[in-house]
Amino acid sequence: MRIILASGSPRRKELLSMFVPKFEVMVSKADETLLDGLTPEEQVTRLAYLKAKDVYDSLDWDRIVIGSDTMVVKNNKIFGKPKSKEEAKQMIKELLEGDKAHYVVTGLSVLIKDGEIEKEFKTYDKAKVYFGDISDDEIDKWVNSGKAMNKAGSYAIQDEFGVFIDKIEGNYSTIVGLPTHKLYEIIKNYIN
Repeated sequence: MRIILASGSPRRKELLSMFVPKFEVMVSKADETLLDGLTPEEQVTRLAYLKAKDVYDSLDWDRIVIGSDTMVVKNNKIFGKPKSKEEAKQMIKELLEGDKAHYVVTGLSVLIKDGEIEKEFKTYDKAKVYFGDISDDEIDKWVNSGKAMNKAGSYAIQDEFGVFIDKIEGNYSTIVGLPTHKLYEIIKNYIN
């Protein structure tokens, strides 16, 4: 059974390699435009499915295709990847407002073809992240490192920004971008 990760994310690749020794990476070309009227949970579940389905439909052999999408959310506002350094700084400042907490929501979709049997799994996981104190100089230093620019919410818990994370409630791998605990339950019978 060939296992394909429908993502070019090095973080998702690293997480999957913890329990799947051999898999392929095929980056999806799915349209990731958000739809009006959907909750963040519905958005990430939909996008994870679209990514997996795009790759799944391009193949014709027995396979497991894994799609995932991650969003940072505070007060029902979705924080995507910043388009400028100024936007990155503003995002971090907004995430620091109030109780300094926000959610990371990661959608997961797994499409399986095993002979004549086809299965679809669509789910998501959610974790709460609490920032500690971060000064304006520390925000500037992080943003100027360039590492904020391709990250939802302008940060990554697994990079040096992790020193500003006070605590989390939920699964660490969900925050990084692939809820491994849920994925393992879906595919464990195919990898053991």
